[in-house]
Amino acid sequence: MPYPGRPVLEPLPQFRGTATVRQTPEQRAALLEFVARGYQTGRSLRELAELTDRTQTAIRRALDEAGVRRRGRGAPAASAARSVR
Repeated sequence: MPYPGRPVLEPLPQFRGTATVRQTPEQRAALLEFVARGYQTGRSLRELAELTDRTQTAIRRALDEAGVRRRGRGAPAASAARSVR
């Protein structure tokens, strides 16, 4: 029995059509704030890319520009998860 597909998120209205080379400073600031806040609250690069109508690479660059330290790949190790309890 195959697993169901992952739901694809629709871009948020404020970001629809703003993924251009010539963003306004206001659009860029809004993107950086949204991406930094979303990533720090636990959203994935993929989710943020879908919500902002951008690529994962663009989200990585936005996080770097915003000064947000990125998490490692994958889920935390089982031993690290046990020590948090």
